Amino acid sequence: MTMKSPSDQHAHLDFYTTAEDVFDKLRALVEQPQSNADAAALHVHAMALIGRLKFLNRAANTATREKKEATGEARQEMDQSHLGLQNLLYEKRHLEREIEKCRQFASIYQDVPLHSLEEFMQLAPEEARRPDEDEHQLMLNRLSFELAERQRLDRKRRDLLKQKEDLLKESKAKTATMENVKSQIELLIKTATEVQKKVDDLVPVQNQSTPTPTGN
Repeated sequence: MTMKSPSDQHAHLDFYTTAEDVFDKLRALVEQPQSNADAAALHVHAMALIGRLKFLNRAANTATREKKEATGEARQEMDQSHLGLQNLLYEKRHLEREIEKCRQFASIYQDVPLHSLEEFMQLAPEEARRPDEDEHQLMLNRLSFELAERQRLDRKRRDLLKQKEDLLKESKAKTATMENVKSQIELLIKTATEVQKKVDDLVPVQNQSTPTPTGN
């Protein structure tokens, strides 16, 4: 609701005071006996008062129209302000719901197995285990340390896997070499056996063809 300023209230009272004064004067002219000699003056005075009333009426209509326009503008501003307030309240409720969701959200870090606090204080870098840190910063430091440790262990695991693969390749190569040597040895043994057999087959024949010496 639009509040009237002191100047508006004063003008409002002045208008009604002036209009009431004009009506009082008109009533006095009508009620006061006048002689015929004063008829012309009475007419002039009455027309002046009526003109004053018309002026006041036009002024009142103009003031009323201006007040209606001002009231309409004020009502529009109030409606806009009310709409803005409703939007802010809606956004406030939305943010409150989102905050509540965040509070109820179980972060994945709660399921991450961490080093115990004692292990962290022993293993972590000195700048990460300052005793003056609050609980939130301490948890962030522990998570950062856990990430660094897991990355280090993962690199070590990959290095060990590579070493294992290299050893397996080397072992396979040595096994293949040993199998090759074994095959060659077996082939040599087989060849030597065959040669020995041929030699053994030839020796009896030579023994039989050689004359036996006789005594004198």
